Amino acid sequence: MAITNAKGQSMPKENIERAISKGKEKDSANFSEVTYEGYLPHAIAVYLECTTDNTQRTISNIRAIFNKFGGSLATNGSLNFLFDRKGVFIVEKDKLNLDDFELDLIDAGAEEIELDDGFYQITTLMEDFGSMIKKLEELNIEPETAELQRIPAESKVLSTETAIKILKIIDLFEEDDDIQKVFHNMEMTDELMEELNK
Repeated sequence: MAITNAKGQSMPKENIERAISKGKEKDSANFSEVTYEGYLPHAIAVYLECTTDNTQRTISNIRAIFNKFGGSLATNGSLNFLFDRKGVFIVEKDKLNLDDFELDLIDAGAEEIELDDGFYQITTLMEDFGSMIKKLEELNIEPETAELQRIPAESKVLSTETAIKILKIIDLFEEDDDIQKVFHNMEMTDELMEELNK
């Protein structure tokens, strides 16, 4: 999956191979994948996917961010009902003739196919992730990204000013080397996106 994403970003082959060999050099047995969940102010739920060689350090850093900004760490699994695990594929519009391939994609498990800013976003159930990768390979369509995401079942809308404060906390999680992905249920409104793009 990482290789697919790297190719989609036009990363040179030698860079990909270098990253793979670097990963092999490290003792991967010392790393474990863990998840943490919690609430930020205004009842914004966050789900953190981590890869760490020291869970004590990771949980300590995460707890410090929650505590500093008035959030709270939740019991693992308690926020599962707020997020659906989905496969999300981003494909450049020019690489995909939807008229020819839409039925193929639906057969492979596409739940939604949305066009946004020159890219198709194809969403599948988690269990259809592998079959969609296989189908795109068969059709010689290389996605920009292909990943499992936690999609919020419902989003919360905050004022733009408040949302920016929440995003600053989310940025702190994302800056932590142990945290690979941060998912949240805050609505990224048009007003918020406009403010961020200023």
